[in-house]
Amino acid sequence: MNRDLYIDFAKGLATLSIIFIHTAFWSGQFYIPAEVRVFSLVFDVALFYALSGITSGANIEKTLYRLLKLQITYMIFVTFLFFLDYFFKVFGLSFFSMEWLQNFYSTFGSKYSATSVSAYPQWENLGNWYLHQYTNADTFPVVMGSFWYLKVYYVLTVFGVLILRFFPKHINWFIGLCIALSLLFNIFPEYYPTGQVGYVAFYLAVFLTGHKMRGKKISTKAIPVLYALTGMALIWMFWYYGGDIFYKINKNKFPPKIPYIIWALFSLVTLFVLYNRLKITKENFITYIGKNAIFFYFAQGISSSLVYFLVVPLKENMPWWLLMLIIYGINIILAFIISAGLKKVDETGWRLLEYFRKNTANNKS
Repeated sequence: MNRDLYIDFAKGLATLSIIFIHTAFWSGQFYIPAEVRVFSLVFDVALFYALSGITSGANIEKTLYRLLKLQITYMIFVTFLFFLDYFFKVFGLSFFSMEWLQNFYSTFGSKYSATSVSAYPQWENLGNWYLHQYTNADTFPVVMGSFWYLKVYYVLTVFGVLILRFFPKHINWFIGLCIALSLLFNIFPEYYPTGQVGYVAFYLAVFLTGHKMRGKKISTKAIPVLYALTGMALIWMFWYYGGDIFYKINKNKFPPKIPYIIWALFSLVTLFVLYNRLKITKENFITYIGKNAIFFYFAQGISSSLVYFLVVPLKENMPWWLLMLIIYGINIILAFIISAGLKKVDETGWRLLEYFRKNTANNKS
């Protein structure tokens, strides 16, 4: 079966959008206007959950194996990140001083400054990362700030495949249940649960909707209706919440509340409208990013941290829009280079694990 390059293309564009979001919301806090930062959220993380739904099936064993591989790749990456962060601190303390390190970390702003720099490895952080408790990586703060997505992905993928396997005729009911729960949590915020429940309720609906769209094509007559409904929802949002809600979209993202859900509708409708309509016949730069999306996702956390050190000295010397374009371009280039390196690290990690497996397995005579 031929690979659907549209999926890779959409993942690639979504990844580039995530890089832009993290360019705008992290180092961009120093110079990019709030309006532009909000508009960067038009094509956001919900696209990944929808695409995952399109590509997922009811095979539990295959799904769990895929999640296990992702977990091992993730653990290899955070182990590499842990030692990268640790050795940088040892370097700073050995050749400079604690004051130099604190001044270095202050580049990220007071909100992300390191609070406990030590020459001794903080193994508890590595253990927390393995278990998806994303304590900060001082040298690369954007990495852990963007990893909330991964925990939600694990949870909803398990729930999703169980629904697809055991309740294939009732998927619409589960979508309705997820939407009803999201509405309930918003109408009665005192019942809005902490943790991951709010995230999973909405994004599981997106995941299952994506699965329902698998192999289908939205009719041409339905397209203007869908966009009209999206436009009406946006108008209602501004009427009900007021114009200031525009500046609070990001606050309504964690966890997703009604304003952010409405804001995400445009990107989701566009994704499904173009699915099985936009034909990508040749591999290209964007499909390459889509095929390696997980490594780019890891890499952009590092690259989005590094560009801080360009933003701080340059932000007073050029127009914000020009600096934004330059930093975004550099961020993409860095993510491309770092992702290639991370693939090599991942391959080395898997070879090392295979070596241990062969040398520790019981040999049966």
